[in-house]
Amino acid sequence: MAKKEVKTDLWVAAQLDECKIRFDAQGSNVKEINEALKTASKRGTGNAGYPEYTAVIGDFVLVIEDKADMDKQIKLTDSGIIDTSVKAVTDYAVNGAYFYAKHIAQNTAFKKVFAVGVSGDAKHHVITPLWVDDREGYKQLPDIESFISFSEQNISEYYTRYVLEEATDVEKTTEQILKDAAELHEYLRTYGTLKDQDKPLVVAGILLALDEIEYGGFAISSLTGDQLAGNRDGDKLMNAIRTRLTRSNVGPDAKKDKLLAEFAILQTSFRLNEVNETLGKTPLKFYTEFLYEHVFRNIKYQKTSEDFIGRFYGEFMSYSGGDGQTLGIILTPRHICDLMCELVDVQPNDTVLDPTCGTAGFLISAMHRMLMMADTDAQKKNIKKKQLHGFELQSNMFAVAAANMILRKDGNSNLECCDFLRKNPAQVQMKGATVGLMNPPYSQGTKADPEQYELSFIEHLLDSLTVGARAAVIVPQSSMTGKSKAEQAFKASIMKKHTLEGVITCNTDTFYGVGTNPVIAVFTAHEPHDADKVCKFIDFRDDGYEVRAHVGLVEGDSAKDKKQHLLDVWNGRAEAPSKFCVESTVKPEDEWLHSFYYFNDEIPTDADFEKAIGDYLAFEFSMVMQNREYLFKGGDEDANA
Repeated sequence: MAKKEVKTDLWVAAQLDECKIRFDAQGSNVKEINEALKTASKRGTGNAGYPEYTAVIGDFVLVIEDKADMDKQIKLTDSGIIDTSVKAVTDYAVNGAYFYAKHIAQNTAFKKVFAVGVSGDAKHHVITPLWVDDREGYKQLPDIESFISFSEQNISEYYTRYVLEEATDVEKTTEQILKDAAELHEYLRTYGTLKDQDKPLVVAGILLALDEIEYGGFAISSLTGDQLAGNRDGDKLMNAIRTRLTRSNVGPDAKKDKLLAEFAILQTSFRLNEVNETLGKTPLKFYTEFLYEHVFRNIKYQKTSEDFIGRFYGEFMSYSGGDGQTLGIILTPRHICDLMCELVDVQPNDTVLDPTCGTAGFLISAMHRMLMMADTDAQKKNIKKKQLHGFELQSNMFAVAAANMILRKDGNSNLECCDFLRKNPAQVQMKGATVGLMNPPYSQGTKADPEQYELSFIEHLLDSLTVGARAAVIVPQSSMTGKSKAEQAFKASIMKKHTLEGVITCNTDTFYGVGTNPVIAVFTAHEPHDADKVCKFIDFRDDGYEVRAHVGLVEGDSAKDKKQHLLDVWNGRAEAPSKFCVESTVKPEDEWLHSFYYFNDEIPTDADFEKAIGDYLAFEFSMVMQNREYLFKGGDEDANA
């Protein structure tokens, strides 16, 4: 058992290191805590007692006890509370951690204490956290998969969400975005009578104009409702947009002209430029004031990769049932954009390509990750100017994407309005893209037009990347099954030239309201798939995101923890049971899905064993009662029966 305990100790220590949590073993370097532990004997002798690990993270203390045997995770009394008897505290992980945590809370100035009991090994384990107060109380929190919630960046949010049970800043912001989007949608419909495809263009155009305020090129007060041609509110907004596009050096002129043509609705709509009696101003001025107050300030000072305009566009589509879905356009949620950047480990020296970029969500996620990791201002400038590339077929989406990137000071926005499938991969390859990220149009392929299958887009992307480039795509689960002859041919062709690294089955609500079951597939470009290559197939349907009424898909309590566990397994830092991850060789004709390769490797519990024996005995008794006892005798008797 001692050897097993050491393995568990080492695994826990490695997990803490992975989450950058500084810890002490068998004591604490914090004098006050160490002094308290000198009287913390589990046996109540008043002598010293030390947990496996302690950590001080800001105002919080983390106390960890572990056991090799998962049956020794936690012991409760008959009334369902933690057993604090000497034997329970000595023998069980959670009980021991609770004992030490309570002792620290009662005998030091540290009052924010988490106790964590761990049992098992790297592949099969249980991690149970408790919140402990300085009296006799505690609060058992949901089991976790990693210690990421206790990292310096996350522990305050974890405390707010779990212990105080209050909404975090991120949740409040998300809720407000959705509320504002709903409100603005109503205003655009009521006062502007705008078509679905024009709504995000009006939003994006006004935001670009607002971005000129700091340069003195635009003022909201200049929108006076003047009806003189060339001096209307729409004219003033368009002049500011034109100046903003010039300032951001979007060139060539053809590109600038295409963008301006998309935003022309601001000038051509009589309704938008006419003073509305109810508002006492033009709808354009009303929208401009609303966007300045509710959205523009958020974008200007937003440090996360939140795609605000994309979120608004998505909200407009969900309210209006507009053209988005009929065109196969499904905007990728921010957390998926961030996850895919992490799966391919985007670095500051990478060049990133999204050939179906929508509102530029992937490029924004990649840009933020790269900028955070960049060392110098020169490197940051290069990232914005040269290392982010996108194509978009729909001209209105292209305009929104360009605005989205410009508003984030990306420099010369390397976006093109074009059909990616018509591009020569060899020519695209000259961009030197080392990372490909894509959410292609869904459900457009047919036997008559196989080029529109998602697998066709995947192959075209991989062909367009540099040798050894990494690519992550999010596509419907059905495309990884690939039942049609054309899809089978695409899969075989992909494996002949490129390597499949693995496929992750996502939450079925990822594209909430659309009805698509997505998966993320990860590839390495221009390295033929070796027959002996072992791929990872992961079931990540339980990703911690949940649907909430009137809000939609939001980050649940366990999302960060589950994401960290996924990345640990994906990168080989942690093992996982087959119900989560199966590693297997793969063929083109296989279904590239976790469900295809899954087998049950769970270690049976005593209860499982007893049930199996009981079922067998019940079956045997039933057969005997039917005079079929010969089934349980030797082969000769079977033959003679």
